[in-house]
Amino acid sequence: MYRTTARIISWIFHPVIIPTLGFILLFHAGFYFSFLSWETRRFVLLIVFFTTAILPLLAIALLASQPGNKLIADPGSRRSVPFIFSILFYYLGYMLLRRIDAYSVFQIFILAAISVQIVLLMISLKWDVSSHMAALGSLLGVLLALAFRTGTNPVWAIVLVLLTSGIVGWSRLYLNRNKPWQLTAGYATGFIVLYLVIYLI
Repeated sequence: MYRTTARIISWIFHPVIIPTLGFILLFHAGFYFSFLSWETRRFVLLIVFFTTAILPLLAIALLASQPGNKLIADPGSRRSVPFIFSILFYYLGYMLLRRIDAYSVFQIFILAAISVQIVLLMISLKWDVSSHMAALGSLLGVLLALAFRTGTNPVWAIVLVLLTSGIVGWSRLYLNRNKPWQLTAGYATGFIVLYLVIYLI
């Protein structure tokens, strides 16, 4: 039962889903862009979901469907290839958000996420850290940076992210997918990069 629960949690809060869930949370966290029309928010969410979830998953699935592909066979490539795809598709999302003249802060979110992906890509060449925790650490970094910059107090959103981080961390440990240091390293990487980019730009 616990194993099934841990697997469900890992899938629900998969790194490719976190950006979309994060935007949904940000739209309801009381920041100034929470007052955008539903049509605008829906359009932004569609772009984010398409470029950060659908396209990366399709690309990885396409590679996985080719058993003899060296990119899938090599352990190092298995870690780095998803990040390369994510960087490319995140940049596509950034360009689409620019074309619709969305709030610049949304574009900064995507650029910051690309920065995290680049750092994780470099780390993955030698070590394996938790992408799940990096995604959640990034979301916490965004919330805290925006809170300090705008004077908003999204306490319930911060608590929700912290609780989710703990649950996801437990699931990854229970499934023996990551070691404690990998969870910590991933979370710290995501948090530090997103916080600095959002707060300083």
